[in-house]
Amino acid sequence: MLRSHLCAELNEAHIGQEVRLCGWCNTYRDHGGVVFIDLRDKSGLIQLVCDPSSEAHALASSVRDEYVLRVKGKIRARGEGLENPKLATGKIEVVLDELVIENKSATPPIGIGDESVNEELRLKYRYLDLRSPRAYKIFEMRSRASLAIRNCLQKMGFLEVETPILTKATPEGARDYLVPSRVHEGEFFALPQSPQIFKQLLMMGGFDRYFQLAKCFRDEDLRADRQPEFTQIDIEMSFCDQEDVMEVGEKLISEVFEACGKSVQIPFMRMSYAQAMEEYGSDKPDLRFEMPLVEVADCFVDSNNEMFASIAKDSKLNRFKALKVEGGDAFFSRKTLGELEEFVRKFGAKGLAYIQIKEDEIKGPLYKFMSEESYQRLAQRLELKVGDIVFFGAGEKKIVWDYMGRLRLKIAQDMGMIDEHVLKFLWVVDFPMFERDEGRVKALHHPFTMPKDLNKDDVEEIESVAYDMVLNGVELGGGSIRIHKDEIQSRVFDLLGISKEEAQDKFGFLLEALSFGAPPHGGIAFGFDRIMMLLSGASSIRDVIAFPKTQKATCPLTDAPSSVSLEQLRELHIRLREKKGE
Repeated sequence: MLRSHLCAELNEAHIGQEVRLCGWCNTYRDHGGVVFIDLRDKSGLIQLVCDPSSEAHALASSVRDEYVLRVKGKIRARGEGLENPKLATGKIEVVLDELVIENKSATPPIGIGDESVNEELRLKYRYLDLRSPRAYKIFEMRSRASLAIRNCLQKMGFLEVETPILTKATPEGARDYLVPSRVHEGEFFALPQSPQIFKQLLMMGGFDRYFQLAKCFRDEDLRADRQPEFTQIDIEMSFCDQEDVMEVGEKLISEVFEACGKSVQIPFMRMSYAQAMEEYGSDKPDLRFEMPLVEVADCFVDSNNEMFASIAKDSKLNRFKALKVEGGDAFFSRKTLGELEEFVRKFGAKGLAYIQIKEDEIKGPLYKFMSEESYQRLAQRLELKVGDIVFFGAGEKKIVWDYMGRLRLKIAQDMGMIDEHVLKFLWVVDFPMFERDEGRVKALHHPFTMPKDLNKDDVEEIESVAYDMVLNGVELGGGSIRIHKDEIQSRVFDLLGISKEEAQDKFGFLLEALSFGAPPHGGIAFGFDRIMMLLSGASSIRDVIAFPKTQKATCPLTDAPSSVSLEQLRELHIRLREKKGE
């Protein structure tokens, strides 16, 4: 055996024992002839000591950072006052008898575990970045979580099936990554945005319960919690309703969190999409703190400000929301109020009105536009007290929901209202089936979601049998009961403006499969990378992916994407256009 133990496995119980260790030199120190080396492996660090009398001393004196070492020695207690409480092995050290330098190292361009280094540089040298014990613990946790997923779903009768990576382009809301076909000139595969259609086809094939840790690809603008390629926990089941799927989702998430050291209580809270938007301005509300939005339009219908009165009278298109910050008046200076106004303007607000409840007066630009009767109605509804401040948002409902929801979260963060150790799960249900975007009707989730009732005059009032799991303001996953009747699927395509020819071209195989006795079915997909980001406390999803892309969808390590030869392009029947200016 090249080694008998991992570094951080050793403790005072091993004193006097001979051990063999392998790893990298984390740091090197020469204290007047006595050489100290902190040896690092995936488990952590331990201190090696080499006295001048040792045969290994000459070689130890030549060791430098990141040299790969094999050593043999005896464990002894550190001298009194020389313990290192920051290390798990800080009370012991290894006195070297033998040392082998397996490999030397050039001077590392980044410090191992130094998170202050520019992220792009860390990603360029990702293999060095991964050497830190913190990085290893993240991926050890990820491995435990994936094992828990497989064990949990297998116990519940699910079968793991791999679906194709090379597939057909479908309109699922984001851009596809396209792969040109060499043998079919001018035609393309697409990398899957999700295994959606294939998992439905598996249900039609009688597989009953399917799951997969699926690789998915989306060519979209990136954010801290997005990557062009990602992993999702993909689940589908037959002869089920919404409650069945949600029960499976809760059981799975509770076991994954348990495997990673977090206790979760089930069942989770339920909330309709309408309530989430009206009270929190978000379909993924953070419930670790209170401070809901309150509708107060009726308090402004008689306002002497014509604009406010006009907004308040149109309750279908508009909203007039109040956000009370209890005891918050003292926190906000004129400067911070100005900063909050600039913040909401970025999301479509025309301004930010407020009322301050002082000891001897009511202050704020909105108060002068209210009658005394209206103010008293507002004060009673919000239970206002001295020291409170109330912010108001008024206008088109989707814009008001958005910026007031963001304002709620920002104020809570700025005032330290959020307990980072609390886990607040909930299900958001009853999503709209459709939304209008620049005059076009679009599916809010995807066009295979089962609608509750298609016979409503306004398509935006049609609800779907869809559900999202949310944790602390982050969507963990979402799913729906699927359409299993071809006549319903055809009607949905009609509402989306997808012609019979287009539907046949893009989904003909699915529509045909629906005609052969498709069972009722539904499912859910969880963002595995996002879950691991939350469980590990990582600040970015890139920290929990072994070799991630940057926010510009590039890989500094391999310099991808990159150009290819003209010969390869010719084989793929592709000719590049000249760039502008060339």
